[in-house]
Amino acid sequence: VQLQASGGGLVQPGGSLRLSCAASGSIFSINTMGWYRQAPGKQRELVASITSGGSTNYADSVKGRFTISSDGAKNTVALQMNSLKPEDTAVYYCYIESYEMYYWGKGTQVTVSS
Repeated sequence: VQLQASGGGLVQPGGSLRLSCAASGSIFSINTMGWYRQAPGKQRELVASITSGGSTNYADSVKGRFTISSDGAKNTVALQMNSLKPEDTAVYYCYIESYEMYYWGKGTQVTVSS
């Protein structure tokens, strides 16, 4: 299983970015897809997740600003990030969970700075 993330970059505070992640390989059943992030000197934290049934979960720090979506048929997950803040700066990792096995993408850098 391989996950390829894209869409990171440099954006000014208040700006927007959209991250995308595509999973390929032998994937039988995806229960959850989502995004974690890790800022320098901090632990990796869950940003948002979405189940195969469409239930979503967000970190309190991103609620109302980020939106997660997925396409089960294409095994893709996206994260629309609006009203970005400097504290959103981190490496963002997409993941999928299938039968309690986790698969990770390599990460994409998001930098929010003026």
